[in-house]
Amino acid sequence: MKIEDVIIIGAGPGGLATALQLKRYGIDPLIFEHNQVGGLLHNANLVENYPGFPGGIPGPNLVRLFDEQIQDHSIRIHATSVKQLNHSDNNFKVSTPKQDYQARIMVIASGTKPRHFTDLYIPEDVQEKVYYEVYPLLDHKGQQIAIVGAGDAAFDYALNLGGKNEIMILNRSDQISCLPLLWERAQKNQKIKYLQNTRIAKVSKSSPDKIVLECTTSSGPTSFKVNYLIGAIGRDPQLDFVTGQFEKKAIQLEGLGVLYYVGDVVHGLYRQTAISVGNGILTAMKIYKHLEEKV
Repeated sequence: MKIEDVIIIGAGPGGLATALQLKRYGIDPLIFEHNQVGGLLHNANLVENYPGFPGGIPGPNLVRLFDEQIQDHSIRIHATSVKQLNHSDNNFKVSTPKQDYQARIMVIASGTKPRHFTDLYIPEDVQEKVYYEVYPLLDHKGQQIAIVGAGDAAFDYALNLGGKNEIMILNRSDQISCLPLLWERAQKNQKIKYLQNTRIAKVSKSSPDKIVLECTTSSGPTSFKVNYLIGAIGRDPQLDFVTGQFEKKAIQLEGLGVLYYVGDVVHGLYRQTAISVGNGILTAMKIYKHLEEKV
């Protein structure tokens, strides 16, 4: 089996930046991405703090530019998921549904996964109407959509969909945690309605196109009929492929300079494209230095 110099898990901004910088050093990494190149940028309404784009740029548009750049540099991307990651005999072992791979150096840039509703039962006949990402709905128009959440994601999703649809943001408390700028923009959009202290107690099907949200509020029970429900209630690191055995060795492998975590998978609340890109470039520079020292 061929042993790769570097394998990168994840083709978001951090993973792509790592790969691009490695290519500049003459190192040809292999990326695994089970979803779409670009990661959470597909959800982003407007990226305004990434240098070089006065006025900001929609997330999907930035993804297209990233995609052009990785094609120009012939970055290898395998569209598959990683089922398991291990390390033995001085090499990383990557298991995918069809094939196993090995690498000397591993970069985990797998990003995050959305938290699902755990205190709300979603009936089987309603599940196709419930989402945790916004990008599958971006082409919809004339729909009524409820978004549960009070952070940046909830308000950004609302602004992303609010040009063509009627949006309700359901906040389960009376506190918001989004950027003031997003709050101001949402207030100015007449198609976005914000409701605080509103908690969904039950979800059921109303018609082929609608679901009913039975809610409790500070003024009593109420219900809404919507086409879709989006949960924007937080995200967790996407590390499903990491075994307990691997976790025990991770700190040691990082210390040896052969394992790196890049981007949102380690940045928690600090999920910013610019941070992930910078982190990716820095990681590639460290990898190059490590390989040079081994020669």
